[in-house]
Amino acid sequence: MTFFTSDLHFGHFNIIRLCGRPFATAEEMDEAMVAKWNAKVKADDTIYILGDLFFRSKNVESILKRLGGRKHLVLGNHDHTWTGKVRIGDYFESVQTMKEIDAGGIPATLCHYPMLSYPQERRGYMIYGHIHNNTGDDYWPLIMRRPRMFNAGVDVNGFEPVTFEELVANNMAFRGRHAETARNNPLTMFCAEA
Repeated sequence: MTFFTSDLHFGHFNIIRLCGRPFATAEEMDEAMVAKWNAKVKADDTIYILGDLFFRSKNVESILKRLGGRKHLVLGNHDHTWTGKVRIGDYFESVQTMKEIDAGGIPATLCHYPMLSYPQERRGYMIYGHIHNNTGDDYWPLIMRRPRMFNAGVDVNGFEPVTFEELVANNMAFRGRHAETARNNPLTMFCAEA
């Protein structure tokens, strides 16, 4: 089975407040996400991590040793803080800045950052992270207009890795809850006129 996740930010206390995560401490958050990961991802499963796995964590290797699955890391903006401190090849089958895969017979581009133009964009998927659950910036109306763009971030996906089907369902639900934000963004009027 194949799973996707992004922006776990293991060890990052401030992300709890910044993203409204339902945890009291970074330790509680870390343990909850490790438990959810391992409840779904088995040793032979493939998991694509679309960046920002850790930030300010003092437990990088102890957490990496506990995470199941065949892991592929697509680097995010915070990953430079920890990747040089571990033998990265011991934990990941691949490490890249962007990766192209087959998602059920359809090409998918994986990148930490949401890209409005990407390989195979006319018929493929863009799976990204980085923005967490932020719908207030000017990119949100543009993402809303792209039905084949999916946010793999834990803040949109129940703090657990998800299958492609779960990724699509969670993103559709999230978009439905935040459609008004896109409609009220001044950029939306510009997009509608273009």
